Amino acid sequence: MVAVADVALDAPGLALQPVSVTRKMAASLPELRRAAEASGLPIHHLGAGYPNPEVTDPRGFLAGERRFHEHLRAREGINDPNALPEFLREAYAYTDTLGPVGPRRSFAHVYGNDWGVAMDPDRLIPTVGASGGINLLCSLFERPGRPIGYITDAPTYAGFVARASLCQHASIYSADMDEEGPHPEAFREAIAKARADGRFVPFYYTVPDGHNPAGFSFSGDRREAILDIARQEGILIVEDAPYVYISFADEDHRPKPFFALDPARTVHLFTGSKIGLPGPRVGFAYTEARLAIDGGREAPLSDLLLTESSADILFHNPAALLSFESLLHDEECRLRDSLWPVADAKLQVYRENRAILLGGLSEGLGAWPDRFQWTRPEAGFFSVFRFLGDDVVTDDDFIARMVASHGVVVVPMYDFYPPDARTRNPRAGLDELRLSFCFTERTGNHRVQDLTAAVAAFCRAAKTEAGMQSS
Repeated sequence: MVAVADVALDAPGLALQPVSVTRKMAASLPELRRAAEASGLPIHHLGAGYPNPEVTDPRGFLAGERRFHEHLRAREGINDPNALPEFLREAYAYTDTLGPVGPRRSFAHVYGNDWGVAMDPDRLIPTVGASGGINLLCSLFERPGRPIGYITDAPTYAGFVARASLCQHASIYSADMDEEGPHPEAFREAIAKARADGRFVPFYYTVPDGHNPAGFSFSGDRREAILDIARQEGILIVEDAPYVYISFADEDHRPKPFFALDPARTVHLFTGSKIGLPGPRVGFAYTEARLAIDGGREAPLSDLLLTESSADILFHNPAALLSFESLLHDEECRLRDSLWPVADAKLQVYRENRAILLGGLSEGLGAWPDRFQWTRPEAGFFSVFRFLGDDVVTDDDFIARMVASHGVVVVPMYDFYPPDARTRNPRAGLDELRLSFCFTERTGNHRVQDLTAAVAAFCRAAKTEAGMQSS
């Protein structure tokens, strides 16, 4: 009798894909934690890009959800306590792939008002977070089977690299960045290189606000320059916007998202994970673009995405969408005109955390600008820390040593660089770390204490690893 485990099925074309650095860190952390604790070291978190538990406490959200449900029940005019309200029946029944219309209309009003866009609710395609939007777009353009060239930044979000790498007839072409965004010349060259290699270029993917992992936001001028090139070259901009409300810039200095500049050239990916709760995975893809398709016809991209979505997730979770709609209403159950009041409550924590990180780095390492450098994020959860010179290599051994010898959890940058970027520069990311200031295990004053201690421990470790005497 042959054991099932001994049977191998032929699967030509399949190959193991590289595991992302964040996944490797998560898998190795328990062993590293044991090594640190064996040396008497506490664990300091500067690696996880998770929303802080202090701003994702679900109790207030659940109270608002119950209040909104009562509002909907009253609006239906139901007096019989045993009667089933229509909104509740719809929340737990099959629905259109677009989901219930109420959440889309509410979101179009609030989000459109914040960014000055008259959003069409019927162009809002529900997604499983922004990651679901990435998968949907890749799937749509990969389906014809032609060679694909995806354009992105160097570095870029590891989740996009992981998804794009699943397609064997797709390759990533990246553009190096400075402190304002991708170099326009490098952006145009990446498009030209992909086309010279015989690849169809459907879009450029980026995270322009609170870039993950680069730790800065694109300037307004750079956005306009990139948008002009996208128009000239006839490609879309896929704008991943998880941190658009996690902004530390003054209201008058917040740059406009790409979709507010040109919704017909942009696919905007929204997720409720940072502004609401991460667990429900509510998201939307929005675009007003039209594509030329077979037969010499044109079709709205939103229609094509809806068809693609229905082949993957025919019925999105209407209860989760309805719960998200409650967030779009105030305490009196009136539709909000803006999500910024919701964001402000969360920003109090993230602003304080950001100040702790930047202040701690300045105090601990600011005296050596020729040895250390870091970005000052205007949005998002991250700062990129760089060792200047060639004496420190932030590889896997370095990351393991940071935990085992110093008790500090950080994420290296090298896996955020696409393969072509590492071909251009074999040391790409090997002198950099992504520092996260968003997550602590404890809240309140303990959060402040924990993050302050983590930054101080990191500064001591950085000086030690750079061969400097640590104070």
